[in-house]
Amino acid sequence: MEATYSLGIDVGSISTKGVILDGRGEVVADAYLLTEGNPLDSARCLLDILGRAAPNDIQITAVGTTGSARRLVGAMVGADSVKNEITAHAVGTLSRHPDVRTILEIGGQDAKMILIRDGVVTDYAMNTLCAAGTGAFLSSQAGRLGLRVEEMGDLALRSQSPTRLAARCTVFAETDLIHKAQIGHSKEDLVAGLCQAVAVNYLGNVGKGKRVAAPVIFQGGVSRNAGVVAAFERELGERIQVDPEGPLMGAIGAALLGREVSCRAEPFCFDLLDCDYQTRAAVCEDCANHCEVVSFYRDDVLLDRWGGRCRV
Repeated sequence: MEATYSLGIDVGSISTKGVILDGRGEVVADAYLLTEGNPLDSARCLLDILGRAAPNDIQITAVGTTGSARRLVGAMVGADSVKNEITAHAVGTLSRHPDVRTILEIGGQDAKMILIRDGVVTDYAMNTLCAAGTGAFLSSQAGRLGLRVEEMGDLALRSQSPTRLAARCTVFAETDLIHKAQIGHSKEDLVAGLCQAVAVNYLGNVGKGKRVAAPVIFQGGVSRNAGVVAAFERELGERIQVDPEGPLMGAIGAALLGREVSCRAEPFCFDLLDCDYQTRAAVCEDCANHCEVVSFYRDDVLLDRWGGRCRV
């Protein structure tokens, strides 16, 4: 008898993540790659990887999507569930850590905090226009220091006196970093200062006015940086847990959410990869709102349309 599985896809601004879960909610196949400004192509590459990595003769009976391109990719794969990142990360994390009370998540360009009480999301916050303190910020500063971003964590842990850097703004942080480097601060101290700035900026902006309670789970690509983890522990005075599945947690939550509502007659088919997908954007001139409407087609057949703000 064929086992049933669920598929979850998290398409973010920087990276695209996907998982296939078995009936117990365990990951049997996963993939992580860069979005590179093209969520459709990245999702197709992701599905190709997952299709080849999945067990033989499986039936995927539920599909969920999340992330900034969740609706676009959701239309492509015929998703049963299309949910925002807050919901997906909360559901995914609770499936692994039922007692979690605070989720810290820092990705390539966004950051979020989710507060949970008794298994229910009670509050959340996301960064708005500023990307200071995200993975893209750390990556650019690593390049400025002649380092690979993967080196930053271990280097920061060797520092005895982290450099104090302006943490509120990317421009100020970069200017401050250059100045401190020029007057003789070591790379270890500069990197440790950057990690500290990430934690301070996050707590002061995303977490402003919010009470962080343990257990605390840290997710997103930046959670792999041991220097940032240590900085959060110093700032919060709490142990920070980093789940090995953390970068995939949005996709895990999406797969579980898809399973909750799926009633599809036919299992998901990877043959969708062979279809031609197109988006066509246009400005509606029917009224003064001038809505920017996006239409999404598969083999010239309209699948979905969004962007209109008018009630018609």
